[in-house]
Amino acid sequence: MSARNLVLPTLALSLLGCQASAPPRAAAPPQYFPSPQAAIRSLPFSEAVRVGDVLYLSGQIGTAPAKLELVPGGIVPEARQTLENIRAVLERHGSSLGEVVKCTVFLADIKEWSTFNEVYRQYFTRNLPARSALGANGLAMGARVEVECIAYVPGPKP
Repeated sequence: MSARNLVLPTLALSLLGCQASAPPRAAAPPQYFPSPQAAIRSLPFSEAVRVGDVLYLSGQIGTAPAKLELVPGGIVPEARQTLENIRAVLERHGSSLGEVVKCTVFLADIKEWSTFNEVYRQYFTRNLPARSALGANGLAMGARVEVECIAYVPGPKP
């Protein structure tokens, strides 16, 4: 297309109060973030993957920080530690619990759903994320709960 052929459509759009849009730019490739914890880094997944303004978290369970062992005490302490682990991953990658848009909750026993919700409500108090919950037959390390999240990452792209 000649320069003259480009100028006429642009001039016509300007006269109509419109502007020609810039050509679309290529999207940035996904960024994969391994865990900073050596024991977890040896497992075959990233703790999070960022695509544009969206952060996808791998499922988290109630492991004690820097250890591959569950906190003792059952569903309540495990749920609390799971959500603390999620908070830590989000903050490491520029987001927060307030930016979570979707959670999927896996429970070893669906009968513990209301008990889990009591803990969950302490972490998500407003702007409640969309959520799914289901009973699962066997979670990693014998956990009572696993939660995965999708969150918005505000601010400039890395």
